[in-house]
Amino acid sequence: MMQMADILKAFKEYRGDALVVPGKSARYWTDMSTRPEFDVPLTPGSAMGGRVAFAFGLALAQPNRKVVLFDSEGDLMMGFNILPSIAEQAPKNFYHFVLDNECYATTGGQPVPNAKNIAYDVIARGAGYARTFSYDNLETFQINLERIMSGPGPVFTALKIVPEIENEPIGQRKRFATRNPEQVRKDLWKALGIAG
Repeated sequence: MMQMADILKAFKEYRGDALVVPGKSARYWTDMSTRPEFDVPLTPGSAMGGRVAFAFGLALAQPNRKVVLFDSEGDLMMGFNILPSIAEQAPKNFYHFVLDNECYATTGGQPVPNAKNIAYDVIARGAGYARTFSYDNLETFQINLERIMSGPGPVFTALKIVPEIENEPIGQRKRFATRNPEQVRKDLWKALGIAG
């Protein structure tokens, strides 16, 4: 199993000007990102089960720019039905990473059903993703990251990570977002040259 922060550090080298939807990884990505205007952190709790559909839509709307989603397996399980649509539309700019900690860390660490046996990469391949990968070792992931990011999407990569369970009441947790949703939208539109 890998540490989430180590995965993001490895990815940072290959980010370029990709749009990044950090999902649960925003706690680390917010401090690491050198291109916050291209980061699209969704409000915590508001997008559970919908991040993949949002990032997919972003990839379709911005076909000339890579879109990278750092999803969680709990989030993905609520939105499996979008995978065949992604595969059918086959956005060449979509890179879907699933951070699998085998539990619902946000709500206290309850185990994901059958967590040790689910092969998310196999599910994505079965839905029609052309390229799928799975890693539980940081060194192996780092060796293959350039190949993952340089090839065409849609790409699905399952990554086993160490759980970071949150036991604080939701209202008392540290907020990682440094910008409100309106500021995120304004920054992104400005960076993309969209009037509004």
